Amino acid sequence: MTELKRTRITKRLVDALEPGQIAWDSEVRGFGVRCQRQAKVYILKATIQGRQRWLTIGEHGSPWTPDTARHEAQRLWGTIRGGGDPTAARKAASAKPTVAQLCERYLQEHARQHKKPRSIQTDESNIRNHILPLLGALPVSEVTQADIDRFKRAVRNGETATPGASRSTSFHGGAVVAGGPGIANRCVSLLSKMFNLAERWGWRSAGANPTRHIEKYREAKRERYLSLEEIERLGAAFYTAEIEGSESLYALSALRLLLLTGARLSEILSLQWEWIDLTKQMIRLPDSKTGQKLIFLNKPAIQVLERVPRTNGNPHVICGNRPSAHLVNLQKPWQRICATSGLEGVRLHDLRHSFASAAVNSGLTLPMIGKLLGHKRTETTARYSHLADDPIRIANDHVGKSIAAALGSLHGGQPTRDARDDLS
Repeated sequence: MTELKRTRITKRLVDALEPGQIAWDSEVRGFGVRCQRQAKVYILKATIQGRQRWLTIGEHGSPWTPDTARHEAQRLWGTIRGGGDPTAARKAASAKPTVAQLCERYLQEHARQHKKPRSIQTDESNIRNHILPLLGALPVSEVTQADIDRFKRAVRNGETATPGASRSTSFHGGAVVAGGPGIANRCVSLLSKMFNLAERWGWRSAGANPTRHIEKYREAKRERYLSLEEIERLGAAFYTAEIEGSESLYALSALRLLLLTGARLSEILSLQWEWIDLTKQMIRLPDSKTGQKLIFLNKPAIQVLERVPRTNGNPHVICGNRPSAHLVNLQKPWQRICATSGLEGVRLHDLRHSFASAAVNSGLTLPMIGKLLGHKRTETTARYSHLADDPIRIANDHVGKSIAAALGSLHGGQPTRDARDDLS
């Protein structure tokens, strides 16, 4: 091994190491990194009970970075100076399942057996991007509430985020990873389920779930409802994009269907022609987020479907670029449409909220709206109950104007003939 000049170990230094080189840290004695043919490994060279030992901290990469490995080296020094032997502790700990092993078993034996593909992808993303880097090396039986609290704060503060990513950034399936209170809450919920399973599997004492009593962060409500004026601008942007050919007809059809049906994005993107019954004006989804589901088609939605070109050999309505595939992402066309129509802060899922808002303002009852949206639980539809106040306010304004006109003026005057007609 060729030893380099002692300096502070950084990611840049580690990336530049060549096989056969070893670098020693200038801050923590005995802490170093050596470059082998297949990997770069963090190490600690120390004298333990009179014998020089080389301790392996771990390979460079998740969860080991120069900073996390340096912290581990400092922790090992604390054990050594206290008269302990970290190698003995490691041998004992190696027999205990780690959080990383719990994550793998959770995915294999629970998630892939009981959850839908999109939910599995979300779990895998949160595990890979947040849970493994921060908790993966810990023994399942030794994780404490303090560990979960630190984890929650770290994710909220973006410590696992891609550099430069906004906390509100969310690109499913992309390379950008962001933190924030919402992601932290969902990761804690995922950990709660995994630790419940750990108790069932005998990896942790019963009733000792470390996520218990961990308070979740308050999240700002994200519902956004398009006004009729905004929908008009959106329609104009759709028309312009179609005439100019700047967006594919498949993408535009998907966006129109989202707004006209209130369906979920995944339901429209994966839609197949055989599921559509134009005679009965409905779509029968064999499997959705809530199981088998009916989507009711109004005449404008049917008109959109009738204009979608069918592709031989492709069963999907919203065809993708590859044979037999459907579009998987509308983010880029949606962002361009929003820019053209001057809409800000509108997510694709807000088209579903806007459908619900229009239904409420049309006078439909919450049970009817729940049926249209495919909700299984009335509590889910109840989130739109506050919108029902708007028609009442409109009616109240109409009554008030009629009475005020009959009075002639709030400060005196003669009633008008129209007012007398309104009140008769």
